[in-house]
Amino acid sequence: MSMTSTTIYRQDYQPYPFVIERVELHFSLEPECTTVTNTMQVRTSHAGASLVLNGEDIELKSILLNGQAVAYEYKDNLLTLQPELTNFELKIVTTCNPKANSTLMGLYVSGQSFFTQCEAEGFRRITFFPDRPDVMSEYFVTIEADKAQYPYLLSNGNLLSTRELGNGRHEAKWHDPFLKPCYLFALVAGDFDIREKTSQTQSGRKVLLQVYSDKGNGDQTLWALDSLERSMFWDEQRFGLELDLDRFMIVAVRDFNMGAMENKGLNIFNAAYVLADPEIASDANYMGIESVVGHEYFHNWTGNRVTCQDWFQLSLKEGLTVFRDQEFSADMMARFLSEEAAKSARAVKRIDDVTRLRVSQFPEDAGPMAHPIRPDSYQEIGNFYTATVYEKGAEVIRMQHTLLGEAGFRAGMDEYFRRHDGQAVTCDDFVNAMEFVYQQQNPGKDLSIFRRWYSQAGTPTVHVQMDYDHAQQTCAITLRQHCDKVGVEKLRTDFEKKPFHIPFHIGMMTAQGQAIPLNVKDLSDIRVTENGGALLELTEIEKTWVFSHIPERPVLSLLRDFSAPVYVDYDYSFEELATLCAHDSNPFARWEAAQELSSREILRLTADMLAKRPLSLSPIVQEVWAHNLTDPHLDAAYRAWLLALPSEKVLVERLDSITPLALHQARQFVYKTLAKEHRDLWLRTYQGNHSQKEYSPDPISMGQRSLKNMALNYLLVIQDEEGVALAKGQYETAKNMTDRMGALSALMYYAPVEDSEVYSQAFYRYFEHNPLVMDKWFALKAMSVKRVDQLRELMQNPLFTLRNPNRARAVLFQFCMNNTEAFHHESGEAYAFWAEQVIALDAINPEIAARFARVMDNWQRYAEPNKGFMQKALQTVAQYPTLSKNTTEIVGKALNI
Repeated sequence: MSMTSTTIYRQDYQPYPFVIERVELHFSLEPECTTVTNTMQVRTSHAGASLVLNGEDIELKSILLNGQAVAYEYKDNLLTLQPELTNFELKIVTTCNPKANSTLMGLYVSGQSFFTQCEAEGFRRITFFPDRPDVMSEYFVTIEADKAQYPYLLSNGNLLSTRELGNGRHEAKWHDPFLKPCYLFALVAGDFDIREKTSQTQSGRKVLLQVYSDKGNGDQTLWALDSLERSMFWDEQRFGLELDLDRFMIVAVRDFNMGAMENKGLNIFNAAYVLADPEIASDANYMGIESVVGHEYFHNWTGNRVTCQDWFQLSLKEGLTVFRDQEFSADMMARFLSEEAAKSARAVKRIDDVTRLRVSQFPEDAGPMAHPIRPDSYQEIGNFYTATVYEKGAEVIRMQHTLLGEAGFRAGMDEYFRRHDGQAVTCDDFVNAMEFVYQQQNPGKDLSIFRRWYSQAGTPTVHVQMDYDHAQQTCAITLRQHCDKVGVEKLRTDFEKKPFHIPFHIGMMTAQGQAIPLNVKDLSDIRVTENGGALLELTEIEKTWVFSHIPERPVLSLLRDFSAPVYVDYDYSFEELATLCAHDSNPFARWEAAQELSSREILRLTADMLAKRPLSLSPIVQEVWAHNLTDPHLDAAYRAWLLALPSEKVLVERLDSITPLALHQARQFVYKTLAKEHRDLWLRTYQGNHSQKEYSPDPISMGQRSLKNMALNYLLVIQDEEGVALAKGQYETAKNMTDRMGALSALMYYAPVEDSEVYSQAFYRYFEHNPLVMDKWFALKAMSVKRVDQLRELMQNPLFTLRNPNRARAVLFQFCMNNTEAFHHESGEAYAFWAEQVIALDAINPEIAARFARVMDNWQRYAEPNKGFMQKALQTVAQYPTLSKNTTEIVGKALNI
């Protein structure tokens, strides 16, 4: 590895010795040589302190202190001055080349427009500055550019003025009245379509909401604009938080490393999370846009008004804001529905969120990159925008919501903003505000043990033991928690894992499926929940609760609503799981029982396959699926989740030695058997949910499309002739992208090659001029190819490029993460291909390359020969002479932890 990486430690944090009170930025925009003039008003109470500024891939032209030349040292991307004054003006002029900036960090050109991305450390690619989140300043920005090419010049805050400059150029002046760190700075310049509306806040202020997109795309931004207004109203109603600017802008860009960025008042979005109409966007796209628009808007308070002291505190803003966007999406799904339908809709959202957590975060928590939601060290901060910081961080916030209740959590949020508005703070500051309310609710108790969720990595396992005494009609529930050292914890001999504070939601049922109300009188660390359940608070390694008046040996409903991000170990019988699958009043727990039942069966069949034993599917599994296919009380969206088999990504976490092809084949056996045995039910399900009505992205219609397309896949996996005909007909008559993609994916995965290729090419010809839709096509192709040579052929397509992150993700990421048969081919050829592509991508965009490198995180858990092939591929990458710091950290930890 060529680049030496310095490890940064949380414990070494020191406040910046200077205050940058005011920043005046002047941009003279040219694609290949932009000039940036940065005038800062600086003060300090630390006379003689060194002023250290970050700068990377920019050229220093001049530097003046109070108008005079000043001595400086520039080394290792650090500009150091020794100012004798404690109050002064510093003016720095630099140039950069936005057009050549393929990292998409700092100022760059996408298409014919200028964009910025400054989080986490991109501002140093624009000008010299203390590029850290605790330096908060007031910004005045002037942008100058050619008016014909760049008629719109945008930055944070409020527009002060515009004027013509002559020579075809013009300028715009912007002012952000709120102090902000430099990572929230943004600039956009180009020619766009604009969709806008004037809305009104709860206090009666008029605010302008705008969405900017490439010319010709303006008619695809209505959903994003409406989502923005819904987000604004929701934050007012749920948290009492009002938009604090006169305008709020969203700009869509095709080339973007992430989903979106919450720059104050000027959000910059990956176009995939802005553009939608029924012709080009699926139901998942519509939901993703609403969620991401909400997420970035909610950052205006949780991230912008109160920001992070340092990047170790990243989950302070991201975990909290993910929780908020999850709640927003759940509320949007449930609105306008009956009480029972709303409960089901919220459960669907919760199941979706937990599935994402298990697919992405649980493996991370067991691998070499495992870290607490507040890491203690890092080499490259870009590598810690992780599922742990975001999704597990949201679960840690949710647990606090569970412990305090809705009203208590709102009171804690109010206290948090009362204490810290306008500040850069820590995760501890947030918990302190919540603890203030928790102690009012629970005198004598605190959240000291709960704080371990911030400092310890790994996914705890809660072992459950039940002891029922028929004579006494008592039921003793013992919870015991365990969590191994993971990631860098393994390297610390001085580190000892301590118990977590785990809120554990349970219920009890009779063998016939009737709820048993729980009596919690005289029990500690417990409270009653809805439907007669109970919330247990486990704060030690082991604790027992004894429930009285339990008339028979109960069936346990465990971890309802996924009340904590843990594994549950309990010895269910298949009959008990079947009871829960059919009768549990908690929709999440009912789904969880179906997942557990099918998971056990798939893992049993995997072992049978490896032992070359004949395969047969349990009759209980078949009966449960038949019941859930025909239960008249289930709505379509929830039924679709209930009938879904667990993904291979979730299943591998239950294997000590991963045999990917055997697992894949076992899961396919279950899939095909359920399809064959219940063929007529799947057909009726398809027919009962097929509709030609006008498209609407409402929860009921989306649920029907989801269930219909699931049924179609079950029919095609056994190559049912009627199913193939239905898929062809659905594609040909589709009025929306969800139906079109549902049919196309089923045909491409399961139909005869001659059929699948006809429809694949028809889709390509129809949509080849729409980049976002072509990302969908590339992803389907990458997930359906059989060998690496077919993928190489796909990458020769003139529309493929590694330089666009969306296209790279569609092909490389989808192939390696979602094409088990080809990626884990016994030859090991795909692992060598992965190494080639990591190296190629690293030379263009290290941030995306590092994320792609994480495909191999858990290579050590694979069986041979996969394990050996994977290790060789990792070593190939590690030995590459010019590997970036980003990718160096990932492969180094993979090989050495």
